[in-house]
Amino acid sequence: MKAHLRDGVEMVTAADVEKAQQAWGEGIVEIAAAHDAGMDYIERARTHVETLYAYGIGPVLFKPTFAVEQQFRPTFEGAMSYFVGQNGTCPEDNGFAIQHWTNVRFENQEMVINGTTALSMGNYFFTRPSGEEVKVEFTFGYIVDSNGALRIHLHHSSMPASVV
Repeated sequence: MKAHLRDGVEMVTAADVEKAQQAWGEGIVEIAAAHDAGMDYIERARTHVETLYAYGIGPVLFKPTFAVEQQFRPTFEGAMSYFVGQNGTCPEDNGFAIQHWTNVRFENQEMVINGTTALSMGNYFFTRPSGEEVKVEFTFGYIVDSNGALRIHLHHSSMPASVV
């Protein structure tokens, strides 16, 4: 049973964060699968962003992995552009979520949970159809929405630094 905070709001747990991460990873795989099958992957991406991110609730700090020219995506349309690359918002985008990913797994280095907010940092791994994994570093911040669901309000990811 979760501990309750004032006004009946439930405290975020590590299990809640892990469940949100699983939903995020499954969403990326579903978008890729819909794209590969010729299905409506744009609508799937729209659902992914609408249900997992805090756009419309408050500010979202989103720094996608491969964003170079327009590094930050504070708007819903900027996030959609990054994931599916179809709306012209950021011309550099090729659609990260439609890159044929077959699995996403998270390895949390650490979590900081503070009542109705949580931060997690670590690596996540995107699996290609060949079975090769692409390692990416992440920091996600979560808030609880009015329905008690976790929403991402901070998403920063980058490729691991290479040794020069």
